[in-house]
Amino acid sequence: MSSLDRYETELTNPGLVILEMEATSKEDATAQLAAKLYEQGRVNDLAGFLRHVNAREHQMATGLPGGIGLPHARSDYVARTSIAVGVTKFGYSLDFGAVDGPATVVLLIATPASSFSEHLEVLATLARSLFKENFRESLRRAHDTEVIAELINSTLIFFDH
Repeated sequence: MSSLDRYETELTNPGLVILEMEATSKEDATAQLAAKLYEQGRVNDLAGFLRHVNAREHQMATGLPGGIGLPHARSDYVARTSIAVGVTKFGYSLDFGAVDGPATVVLLIATPASSFSEHLEVLATLARSLFKENFRESLRRAHDTEVIAELINSTLIFFDH
């Protein structure tokens, strides 16, 4: 299997990772990450998908302890389950509503509207990994889109879409 084929089947890939992200708000960060999903054809209506993510965000904060933002949505505009990752530039942080403060790592999870159990499984698995400080630090320190994509994919390795 060529690396391009592999990238098309994995939940994330280096092209879905933004390093040194300069976002001014959680909406800005989410829009930048959603644009990456759209560029790769994983989301087919950018504005429609962002409406769904923002509606979800208004229901409940998606900040996790340890500086993580986990915006997510099931949407008719999602072609297949995907994750885009942003690591903020030094000095930038985003309020995703976590009690311990703002986020410096943002993971946007996009799932097709019909994939309810898949959505919950990805969320739960990622959250379990993200509660581990060494995993969060690995994401922050990677400074390499390949490494970050591999960290995320290996956490969800069991996951067969």
